[in-house]
Amino acid sequence: MDVGRDSFALAGNETFERLATFGLLANFMIFLLTQFHMEQASAANVLNVWSGVTNFAPLIGAFISDSYVGRFWTIGFASFASLLGMGTITLIAWIPQLHPPPCSPHQLQLHQCEGPTTLQLGLLFMALGLLSIATGGIRPCSLPFGVDQFDPTTDEGRKGINSFFNWYYTTFTLVLIVALTVVVYIQDSVSWVLGFGIPTVFMVGSIILFFLGTRLYVYVKPEGSVFFGITQVVVVAYKKWRLRAPAEGEDDGALYDPPLKGSTVTKLPLTNQFRFLNKASIVLEGELNPDGSPSNPWRLCSIQQIEEVKCVIKVVPVWASGIVSFTALAQQSTFTVSQALKTDRHLGPNFQIPPGSLVVISMITLGLWVPFYDRVLVPALRKITGHEGGITLLQRIGIGIVFSVLSMVVAGLVEQMRRDSAISHGGSDGVAPISVLWLAPQLILMGFSEAFNIIGQIEFYYKEFPENMSSVANALFFCTIAGASYLSSLLVVIVHKFTGGHGRPDWLTNDINAGKIDYFYYLIAGMGGLNMIYFLIVARRYKYKARVIIQEKVQFDVELHAIK
Repeated sequence: MDVGRDSFALAGNETFERLATFGLLANFMIFLLTQFHMEQASAANVLNVWSGVTNFAPLIGAFISDSYVGRFWTIGFASFASLLGMGTITLIAWIPQLHPPPCSPHQLQLHQCEGPTTLQLGLLFMALGLLSIATGGIRPCSLPFGVDQFDPTTDEGRKGINSFFNWYYTTFTLVLIVALTVVVYIQDSVSWVLGFGIPTVFMVGSIILFFLGTRLYVYVKPEGSVFFGITQVVVVAYKKWRLRAPAEGEDDGALYDPPLKGSTVTKLPLTNQFRFLNKASIVLEGELNPDGSPSNPWRLCSIQQIEEVKCVIKVVPVWASGIVSFTALAQQSTFTVSQALKTDRHLGPNFQIPPGSLVVISMITLGLWVPFYDRVLVPALRKITGHEGGITLLQRIGIGIVFSVLSMVVAGLVEQMRRDSAISHGGSDGVAPISVLWLAPQLILMGFSEAFNIIGQIEFYYKEFPENMSSVANALFFCTIAGASYLSSLLVVIVHKFTGGHGRPDWLTNDINAGKIDYFYYLIAGMGGLNMIYFLIVARRYKYKARVIIQEKVQFDVELHAIK
């Protein structure tokens, strides 16, 4: 295996794919508002629903990859789907018949522009669907496939894995910044066709680089999905629900607990949480082969399988709390962009900040804070708390939830100030004579929320899930984002329908100065406050994973943690 060349091909594929995808969609809210002439609430719903589908897709992609086709072909197929999707959107922007006719700024301001036809909307949704398929295949497979290229049993392989991770996340950050600045600027100030065409060309380069490494890659055959194991435990426990689960201390020989294979693995000890599932491991006559293996995996499960399912069940309440807190972050690409359109975006006499580029403020906050937190704050906190991470993972997630609530409160206050300024100014374009940088505080708070909540959740899932469920843990995080997108879309529909009336516009009306987006932000902040109370209850009752480390010479090292 040529580690340098095949990892370079993978890194190049990842870099170009990210630049293509993020460069295409970073400014998409503006495209829907100004080129497709959608209403503000409708455009936000399109993005929210599409984001939800896209972030659920990796769960399906991980299943297909692990069970049937493997990571290489999953990434390859998804890359072509991404190219088709981006190519279609480029054609939509290029060919006049595929998008609504042009509209003057004055008509746009008065909402007199012609909207998209059914055919035009259908083509747009087809393109977004292809991009969702692409994300479903690339996100769960690219990082594991890169790690497959290294031998973790050698020093060189371990160093290579560390280097690959460093380059992976470094290029991710750099490419995202380029996409949110250079590409968005081209779309906003030069041409939508060129702004979409450049990422599409980069996607072609991504595919070429990926397949250039075909002869160099290490291929790991699909070994089956962990979803089968989860389903087996539920089915077997249901079949044996009439049996009495052995009490603590009575399980010696009564439950199926075979030794685990491998020189060093993590074994989960039997617990009494969700005790009804333990019945799936009760050994009945005829259920074991002479070699000790189960005669039918749909009639008998091991303690290890059962405890792995329990790990998933325990994490679900914590996962649910992330949906509400991530709803605040979802507003960065929707109504924050609408706010930016109605502020003074000039930096100097000749340059205007593209509205879609503002989200880079939260990224810069994240990029500056994480190294400081890791290198300075954690060592200081470690001396005070005695905890390896300075604070527990659940405490870190809780701090992120607080920041998400604060970001919405600040967003509401700034929006009220912006709207009052625009109304008192009375300009025909509705632009408030205040700097767009007044939106920076809410984006900085969102950056802190991401630094604590998102990174905390990723690490929490990784550590609390069994080793063979790391792909599920990764997919579960994306499902949190998907749930937040759907919740945000539901809130938009409800607020758009039930607010206003009696001659007053609704909160999310097309004319942002006539609406009450600040009330919408306060609504999300209130939900976040209730979510914080729920999270505190869940976190207080949570018990961290117990594990037994099995080595060549059997050695037990049981660690039971609980939040104090």
